[in-house]
Amino acid sequence: MIDGVKIKKLKAIPDNRGRLMEILRCDEDIFEKFGQVYVTTAFPGIVKAWHYHKKQDDHFVCLMGKIRLALYDAREGSKTKGEVNEFILSLDDPFMVKIPKMVYHGFKGIADSESMILNVPTMPYNRNEPDEFRVDALENDIPYDWRK
Repeated sequence: MIDGVKIKKLKAIPDNRGRLMEILRCDEDIFEKFGQVYVTTAFPGIVKAWHYHKKQDDHFVCLMGKIRLALYDAREGSKTKGEVNEFILSLDDPFMVKIPKMVYHGFKGIADSESMILNVPTMPYNRNEPDEFRVDALENDIPYDWRK
């Protein structure tokens, strides 16, 4: 596992009205601080990759559909430099992935319908100075193939 990546197993609690699922609590070790909460989606077969942040950590959970989340550690001095992690996220086996700053990440919608991802980053988005650095999904030095 890439250094700093953390997994939190989630539990959906069903009743006759639907389900409830806690995702992130401020009294857990995995929680650092709150920046904002947002939802992003991907249509089937669509890749949203690659990017990283210099200041914030992300916390991804798939709320609908299914995604393949990939992480790549390009951090100088990291004991896991060059390592790739891949996770399949869905409500069938719900868990949250904490993605540390400076780790490249991206995802692909692999369901038959639109997939929805919740992210709780540790910092709010700054439109004037975005903490988001991108490389092309396919043309890069990252040893990962989204076409699989």
